[in-house]
Amino acid sequence: MLKDSLPEIKTPLPGPKADAILKRRMNAIPNAIKSAYPCVIEKGEGAMFEDVDGNRFLDWVGGVGVLNIGYSRPELIEAVKDQSEKYFHAMMNIVTHEGYISLAEKMNEIVPLKAEEKKTMFSNSGAEAIENAVKIAKSYSGRPNIIVFSGAFHGRTLLAASMTAKKSYAAGVGPFPDGIYRAEFPYLYRGPKGYDEVSAIDYYLERLNKVFEEASPAEYVAAIVVEPVQGEGGFIPAPLEWVKALRNICDEQGILLIADEVQTGFARSGKLFVSDYWKGAGCPPDILVSAKSIAGGLPLSAVTASKEIFDGVRNGIIGGTFGGNALACASALKTIEIIEKEDLCSRALAIATICRNEFDHWVEEFEEVGDVRGIGCMMGIEFVTDKESKVPNGKLVSAIVDYCVQHGLIVESAGSGSNVIRFLCPLVVTDEQLTCGLQILKSAIEACR
Repeated sequence: MLKDSLPEIKTPLPGPKADAILKRRMNAIPNAIKSAYPCVIEKGEGAMFEDVDGNRFLDWVGGVGVLNIGYSRPELIEAVKDQSEKYFHAMMNIVTHEGYISLAEKMNEIVPLKAEEKKTMFSNSGAEAIENAVKIAKSYSGRPNIIVFSGAFHGRTLLAASMTAKKSYAAGVGPFPDGIYRAEFPYLYRGPKGYDEVSAIDYYLERLNKVFEEASPAEYVAAIVVEPVQGEGGFIPAPLEWVKALRNICDEQGILLIADEVQTGFARSGKLFVSDYWKGAGCPPDILVSAKSIAGGLPLSAVTASKEIFDGVRNGIIGGTFGGNALACASALKTIEIIEKEDLCSRALAIATICRNEFDHWVEEFEEVGDVRGIGCMMGIEFVTDKESKVPNGKLVSAIVDYCVQHGLIVESAGSGSNVIRFLCPLVVTDEQLTCGLQILKSAIEACR
């Protein structure tokens, strides 16, 4: 079966069928929607997909973190099929459908927040959910401003792109919304030279306080929005001691703490959410935003907040035509059931142990491997020209990505210098596939350095 197979390249890439489709793509869709890989998917199972020419690839990107439970789960197909035979769509602002309520109840049960009484709303994408979370925070608090961080990625809609640090995602599309202020994220690998971790965290907290002093007084800040592990920014985890301090600042200043778990959620970290670790340390968020792997590949996202916060939002501010679509809700309920039944949180930690052991050897073996980091099996490998200078080595990473796809492994870059390889493999990958992927990636480093 495809889900148990290993990478196999049968034709030069792109193969003839893929090449024909990719040429059609160039004529039919915008060039700005880039494709980095010379293949066209035909079918997928588990952590593997096969292209139209019969080439088989191990997918370590998973639709960028969407396929935690893998491709084409029969249980999801059946759940969506069952729902489709009843109805495709019922807008919650008009007619109630029970699947929305059942999924909201499940999210209220599993999402870790400061408050125990919770409510959940659904939208269609991570960016849409982030925008709703910001609107909710502003409506509830009556405050106009938000604080985001260097390295952040929150989406490509206008508000989300304004919140996103990398301005190539928003070049030439202003003017942008105001009331968005940026603090420095604790990127410890590139922190102040000579600082230990404790001193570095103090430094980053001081930088945050400067935002209150020089940009927006704290009493005008509705929310601080943070990714527990920065995704596009380079898979940089927020240090737990920094999060504790952030929680204290928010409590002291009446600011809401929003966790953007669009990419980190649904078992990848070794818990359902990284905020589970936060809650265990006494610093959970007030609002949690999730998406990507929530529904196994169907468009869905969620905002979960306390009952008090949601009940403080004015009518008409939130909602939408397709938010909480019936098919997506059915898929999400089954996805969460699979994650819990198969204990994919534990599987994520087992995968992380295998990969981390190998990645740590590479830090010792290769001058160009500067840092390995992450939480659970959401891991990043940062490549540099050399360990002393730490100059980002995006050229090497680009070559590694190209080498890997030619040998049947799909990996993707991240980071402001495009010099980080991100690991977002489906959690259903087999040990044999994992070993094979690690061998391909190591061969790529050896061949391209």
